[in-house]
Amino acid sequence: MFVHQVSEDISLKLVGQKDAEVLFALVDESREHLREWLPWVDSMTDADQYGPIIEAWLQQFAEEDGFQAGILYKGNLAGFAGFHSVNYVNKQTSIGFWLAEAYQGKGIMHAVVSSLLDYAFDEYNVHRVEIRCGMENKRSRAIPERLGFKKEGIIRDGEYLYDHYHDLIVYSMLEDDWKKHRKS
Repeated sequence: MFVHQVSEDISLKLVGQKDAEVLFALVDESREHLREWLPWVDSMTDADQYGPIIEAWLQQFAEEDGFQAGILYKGNLAGFAGFHSVNYVNKQTSIGFWLAEAYQGKGIMHAVVSSLLDYAFDEYNVHRVEIRCGMENKRSRAIPERLGFKKEGIIRDGEYLYDHYHDLIVYSMLEDDWKKHRKS
């Protein structure tokens, strides 16, 4: 099974069907925290619902079209991060991520996204990586902003969250910008 070491305490791991219960428990214990920004949380009410989703994630990885991986922090599932897909023609991808409430504020996501950028540019040979965050989601926005992403603009009413639309900010990182950032 694919495991990508981020740091001594942090790794990314593909999940299998045996991980569905742990994944559900993690989402369930952070449900109120996660649902503020993730539109799928309320629809996930049982561990069995993750079966087809995990299968789709494994298929995505097998097709080399990005991956969705569990974030392990000191061996415990703490969240998820990965690439939505890879556009090999235009040499670009986008990163998505979430972290359970109990694991916030430890620098985990900063390290994970930094490692994903290295992976995108080195393994997928893309030219551009994008991240979209809710305009009011200051914690998520801090990740691309600290890593030197460029703010490109706002997608007005870009996502529907349960009973309302919210605006999304689009951030991008180009390969040359990342190389310069890593050197500084």
